[in-house]
Amino acid sequence: MAEQSEQTVKYYTLEEIQKHNHSKSTWLTLHYKVYDLTKFLEEHPGGEEVLREQAGADATENFEDVGHATNARELSKTYIIGELHPDDRHKIKKPSDTLIATLDNNSSWWTSWVIPAISALVVALMYRFYMSEY
Repeated sequence: MAEQSEQTVKYYTLEEIQKHNHSKSTWLTLHYKVYDLTKFLEEHPGGEEVLREQAGADATENFEDVGHATNARELSKTYIIGELHPDDRHKIKKPSDTLIATLDNNSSWWTSWVIPAISALVVALMYRFYMSEY
């Protein structure tokens, strides 16, 4: 069954993807997958300009830099239309697999939100205590 699904994959060249760099047809690649985000432009929480800046190109690094949540990653799967042709994969920077693993890890939630929030609370309480003595 896995062999059959590999045969049905539609491959696109970088040249084909680069032609879809406008609001009427917005394609980009993430981790060698090709996405048609034309219908998602107005729904994108970060605004359509962010997607249009990446249109027709590889957006893997920028996608990972933002740190998209798991539900965003799941939603993105619905827009996959194919994969970057294997002959063109060497022409773009290799995606960072280690960053994906850390973003999906539950510990990133703690380090990104809870620990800084608790630290800010402790500093605020210390400041209030210090100021009350004077």
